[in-house]
Amino acid sequence: METEWYSRVSTLQVRVGQLRDSLDYDNKLRKVREIEERMVAPEFWNNQEKARDVMAQLKALLAVTKPLQRVVKGTADLPGLLEMAESDDSLSSEVANEIGELESLVDELELQALLNGPHDSAGAIMSIYARDGGTDANDWAEMLLRMYMQYAAKAGFEFVVLDRLDNDQAGINSATVAIRGPMAYGFLKGENGIHRLVRISPFNSEGKRQTSFAAVDVAPEINDESEIVVDWAKDVREETMRAGGAGGQHVNKTESAIRLMHYETGIEVKCQNERSQHQNRALARKMMLARLARLADEKREAEKDLQYKAKSKVGFGSQIRNYFLHPDQRVKDQRTGYLVSNFHTVLDGNIQGFIDSYLRWRMKRGGEDIGTAGDDDE
Repeated sequence: METEWYSRVSTLQVRVGQLRDSLDYDNKLRKVREIEERMVAPEFWNNQEKARDVMAQLKALLAVTKPLQRVVKGTADLPGLLEMAESDDSLSSEVANEIGELESLVDELELQALLNGPHDSAGAIMSIYARDGGTDANDWAEMLLRMYMQYAAKAGFEFVVLDRLDNDQAGINSATVAIRGPMAYGFLKGENGIHRLVRISPFNSEGKRQTSFAAVDVAPEINDESEIVVDWAKDVREETMRAGGAGGQHVNKTESAIRLMHYETGIEVKCQNERSQHQNRALARKMMLARLARLADEKREAEKDLQYKAKSKVGFGSQIRNYFLHPDQRVKDQRTGYLVSNFHTVLDGNIQGFIDSYLRWRMKRGGEDIGTAGDDDE
């Protein structure tokens, strides 16, 4: 057993050394110290919005540096602990527990190391749209909205509804939310695409099986407009209109809703949830910046795919996951093959397994040409 321990410790030390480099550990520690020094300055809180952005940046940095500090110190202490265990058998269980805990932390950090995109540390702007399937699709879109809300709560992320358009019969036509937390966009960007539900329709009096679709669009939340430069007067067409749906006395009485269309890309966003035109314009512009930033990320990914001749179809508009309630319960990711045989636990927000498998799949695509995991067309 002691020989096995020394082998595991040696492997841990190598993995931790690689993590220090891949996660840019020393530079992140320096940034943490700089931010903490800025926060003690009396003028730091004069600009509340800027202060919140800095705090979010600090939170994202600490999400990496704290566990990495733990494994760096832990692996450095392990040789001494092993020496003591050789002469004191009562320490055996402590050594085994410590090695196991450090290995689990390293596994999690290696997954975070895959989140190395330029916007992976940002918050996520997620839009959900009902697609084919009639009322079932509207209901399915709302079920997905709840799933992501539950996931955000479990992950400790902030979940804010930016825009929601309810359907007259059931569910939603669309909704846009902000999910904010360390690496929120990095984790959630793999949810981008078409989600397919197969079930016995509760809206069909004959009890027939129904297939319905909802589209999920995920983009990074950009707080610095200098990163994505837009001339709002020349590059974008703005339209005002009356807001629709439930929401208060201003609805359908004032032109508070804003629609923006980016001429070059054709990207269109709409915001109507806020009471004032000014607030809706600000939110719509943030949504537009997020979509443009994601488009830039997709171009970078496409260049990588071309470089490695990857043939897998990914991105918005592709079917990425099937959710079955009939004839049996299962949820399967079409890209990775990851499968969960409990529909309801997935809809309760337990989707981290899908997220982790997608990240590992993306890493494999960098070195080899692998296809999708096959169809579930029954």
